[in-house]
Amino acid sequence: MTSRRRAAGDSTTLSQISDEILSEDPKPDSKPDLPLAPPRLGFIVELSALLLLPFFYLLFFHYEIDHDLRRSIAINVGVSFGGFVLTVRLIPVAARYLLRRSMFGLDINKKGTPQGGIKVPESLGIVVGIVYLVVAILFQHFNFTADSNWLVEYNAALASICFMILLGFVDDVLHIPWRVKLVLPSFAALPLLMAYAGHTTIIIPKPLIQYIGVAVLDLGWIYKLYMGMLAVFCTNAINIHAGLNGLEVGQTVVISTAILIHNVMQIGASSDPEYKQAHAFSIYLILPLLATSLALLSYNWYPSSVFVGDTYTYFAGMTMAVVGILGHFSETLLLFFLPQVLNFLYSCPQLFKIIPCPRHRLPRFDPHTGLLTGTKDGTLVNLFLRLFGQCSEKALCIRLLIFQGLACLLCFGLRFVLAGWYK
Repeated sequence: MTSRRRAAGDSTTLSQISDEILSEDPKPDSKPDLPLAPPRLGFIVELSALLLLPFFYLLFFHYEIDHDLRRSIAINVGVSFGGFVLTVRLIPVAARYLLRRSMFGLDINKKGTPQGGIKVPESLGIVVGIVYLVVAILFQHFNFTADSNWLVEYNAALASICFMILLGFVDDVLHIPWRVKLVLPSFAALPLLMAYAGHTTIIIPKPLIQYIGVAVLDLGWIYKLYMGMLAVFCTNAINIHAGLNGLEVGQTVVISTAILIHNVMQIGASSDPEYKQAHAFSIYLILPLLATSLALLSYNWYPSSVFVGDTYTYFAGMTMAVVGILGHFSETLLLFFLPQVLNFLYSCPQLFKIIPCPRHRLPRFDPHTGLLTGTKDGTLVNLFLRLFGQCSEKALCIRLLIFQGLACLLCFGLRFVLAGWYK
């Protein structure tokens, strides 16, 4: 979470703008751009190994997966790695341009320290979003043919994600009010909803069949309404569970890893080709998100060299919503989002103006001790501080990400325990 400082644009004349554009040399009194801290690639390599080893073990050793399907996933891994490298290289370039356009923030959680006065470029989610789209579009060349049944939905998914990136960047620039933010994802989801040709049925849990009378219920347009609401929730849930260096990107990385593992487990356990393709489709979209997010995390981890902005949180939330919808595992996705669900419910009184809601619902920072203290604002960040006591920003972020990981493990445990009884 940042405190934005903007350049005053209303006093700039047309001639001044022209002089600045035409001038090849910087103004004499302008300060040179400070270089970004180098990416924490060692930390990212260790984190990637920890998160992705289970996925690769299940994909290449544990399950007997069709050769062509495994080859497509391997190609997706390769182009996603290319996206990782490209994102790492482009972030410093984009950061310089954003600083020159006064798109920077000051880290509120470091106010009163030398780090709190550093201008940190923000809205770097735009780089991640653009690279993601390029990677996802290029992957079509290797996997889909012109008559592929999945191509329409794949492009509709990318259209929705692209729309959300645009709206997120507009929010970063214009600071759209919260009541408007809540409905933006419903517009971005329209391409996906219009192109969706999958089923609109749900499987009734076995204990409820005797009361409802059917095992499979067709919801029709209500199912598409649910899909739109899921997109709205996922995008805003990532956006409001924020405020610490690395938290927004970190939670995306954890959830994306859980989605990857879930998909490969469903592919390995199923004999239905259509079901396998749905989960492979999910992998094709989530792997580039994980790769580009890891690249962003190398700059955004504490202490952050860049801020992600609403562009990234909207983009990441929409991508995971699209993956859950087209992969037909929206219930599981909501379980992966358990911390975000709790944070949203805890935030509702402030979000809906039942009680006063400040612009930044952040903890209180003590510059003398370097520790954060929880406030009465309704966020999971403040709740953890009130429950477990003061701690540093980095320690708090790690605790919240561990909680995110435990929620994902709980989801896998529930699916294992309830398999065969619930559905």
